[in-house]
Amino acid sequence: MTRRIAVVTGSRAEYGLLYWLMRAIDADPALELQLVVTGMHLAPEFGLTVEDIRRDGFAIADCVETQLSSDSRAGMAKSLGLGIVSMTDSLRRLAPHIVVVLGDRYEILAAAQAAALLGIPVAHIAGGEVTEGAVDDWIRHSITKAAWWHFVSTEPYRRRVIQLGEDPNRVFDVGNTGLDAIKRIEPLSRDELAADLGMSLASPLFLATYHPATLGALRPAAAFAEMLAALDRFPRATVVLTKPNADAGGREIAAMAEDWSARNAARSRCVVSLGQRRYLSLMRQADLVLGNSSSGIIEAPAVKVATVNIGDRQKGRLYSASILHCGETADEIASAIEEAISNEFREAVKDASSLYGDCNASDAIHAILASIELPVVLAKKFHDVASA
Repeated sequence: MTRRIAVVTGSRAEYGLLYWLMRAIDADPALELQLVVTGMHLAPEFGLTVEDIRRDGFAIADCVETQLSSDSRAGMAKSLGLGIVSMTDSLRRLAPHIVVVLGDRYEILAAAQAAALLGIPVAHIAGGEVTEGAVDDWIRHSITKAAWWHFVSTEPYRRRVIQLGEDPNRVFDVGNTGLDAIKRIEPLSRDELAADLGMSLASPLFLATYHPATLGALRPAAAFAEMLAALDRFPRATVVLTKPNADAGGREIAAMAEDWSARNAARSRCVVSLGQRRYLSLMRQADLVLGNSSSGIIEAPAVKVATVNIGDRQKGRLYSASILHCGETADEIASAIEEAISNEFREAVKDASSLYGDCNASDAIHAILASIELPVVLAKKFHDVASA
């Protein structure tokens, strides 16, 4: 019997993390890939990246609308409710044997909850992590409790999932899928990237992404304004800004990014979505990854590029020595940038390494999904960890 595996993707970033796993599932004659596309992929303001998925040659089993046109916490909550209703209808029709989800966004929580309530086992990728500055943190742990299998990035994260009561026999340390593309994708050259973006990529080159810190001390727009003020202090830097995700405050940040880039058009571009190949290629060429995206924590160290991580959105993750942390004021950000582009720190970055595996996570997950025994009943026994 062909094993049907539904993979749910709701954003450009998580699609890149799932790409090589989906390729492996799709190429396996014993498996059927059921690709469910939702969230930001279906919204024009976020680049309508469902078209990128189609251009990549994937057959889409279903497009599930969940994203309300809102920039508020209430909009996030209502989108979650809509997601549960819509995902339930989709998964009932597709009837997969396994639902695969990755990460910590609310549309992914909707998919996990719908699957679990339908009695479909959920395989969750990238659980056990901590990001104290965003609601993603509790969403991730909620998905862990809805999931049957867990594919984590490091041994400390494996221990944390077990601490949440999950059976150690169903928690697998496979590394982070985000690193797989670094080994597999042929990067674009600096000249190719410059032609594609229509600008010179003179050094220092900054690749910047700022997402709303949904539990941050400052309002997202105010915090982002501090980052832009810091960038004003480096007028010779080339800056490529990628727009934020669909969290509360994201639209205001996107508008500010467009305005700043337009005012600095000779040295800046603002892009909705670079796609995996262009993004990783730019990262390889950059002198600095700036902002509060997980890519600065996970992928940047693997390609020996410095990161300035702003605020608490990524607080709690494992950090490489190539990452500098700073507060959210323009002074703190500018000081961290100065250090990151100094000759001394650039030399130190050369000795840094990723803490998130060996670029083979997708193959490991595929092998387990293809061979593991399916549960007859989703009755989870809470695994108590013995006290010290």
